[in-house]
This record gives sequence, structure tokens and C-alpha cells, in this order.
Amino acid sequence: MNDITSTITKPLAVLGENGSGYTKEANFVSWNGNDAKLDIRIWYPGHERCGKGVTLTEDEGRNLYEALKEIYEPE
Repeated sequence: MNDITSTITKPLAVLGENGSGYTKEANFVSWNGNDAKLDIRIWYPGHERCGKGVTLTEDEGRNLYEALKEIYEPE
């Protein structure tokens, strides 16, 4: 079975933390040596392992940004 590799190329924000030290983070992550994409997921302490999450293309990230602006910056 092939190993999956991940490299955080640009940390963005810790969105939350649970009592065990796991953090939900937004980062740019390169998976298996590919171009880095916006990634939101749970990371174990020290970034040794990660949990389930979502990886977004640039277009998807921009769409999410626009949707969040509608919620948090109403006119």
C-alpha cells in the first residue's frame, strides 16, 4: 500500500482545539508532492498525523470566501 505524504507549506490559522491537544486548522498543504491547496482538517499534536478534512481548489476556496462574507459581512 502506498504511503500518503503531506507537507504544510503555509500555515494559516488554528480554528479550534479540543482538550486532548488536537487542533482544527486551515493550512496550505501539499499532498503526495502535488501543488499545495487550501486544506481544513484536524491535526494531532506535532502534526504527526491528521484526521479527516477537506481540501479545496483555488476556485473552491474563493467560493467559500464569498459565501462566508455573505454571512459575516452583511450589507
